[in-house]
Amino acid sequence: MNTRSHTLKIVFLSMMVATGVVISPLLRIEGMCPTAHLINIVCAVFMGPWYALLNATLIGIIRMLFMGIPPLALTGAIFGATLSGILYRASKGNLLFAVIGEIIGTGIIGSIVSYPVMKFLVGKGSLSLFFYTPMFLSATIMGGTVAYLFLVVLKKNGMLLRIQQTLGTKTLDSKGSVSS
Repeated sequence: MNTRSHTLKIVFLSMMVATGVVISPLLRIEGMCPTAHLINIVCAVFMGPWYALLNATLIGIIRMLFMGIPPLALTGAIFGATLSGILYRASKGNLLFAVIGEIIGTGIIGSIVSYPVMKFLVGKGSLSLFFYTPMFLSATIMGGTVAYLFLVVLKKNGMLLRIQQTLGTKTLDSKGSVSS
């Protein structure tokens, strides 16, 4: 990776983290943060699964430290962000699979992982295994829908590919082969 590409990725990741932190309290429903899922999917598509994981982790830590959000800020984001990027790449650039990855990763896996974290580490003793699943699924569907619509528009006008190429992200050419 050349210096310019590396610098662009760091700057873009920083912008994604800042955006995620700033909009999360503004566009939030009690117990749900649909904007986090929007950011996760967009980052996964623009930069790939590992940058999406880093993005979700940084946003979660900042939200926990400065906004008093419980560990759900991490458990409700990292699995979906990573799986979103993995499924997007595995599907050779299908945007719907990026959304499905976020829904499964956060709505199912993240919600189940949140149970022991909140029960044993935070002391919320009256929770059931699937306590967070309805809220997490609802939030991921809301955020995923907005992300999908946004990314479809970018794809149709050619900007998605251009952004990915500028960032040095693995992309698909018109023949369906992977390039970087």
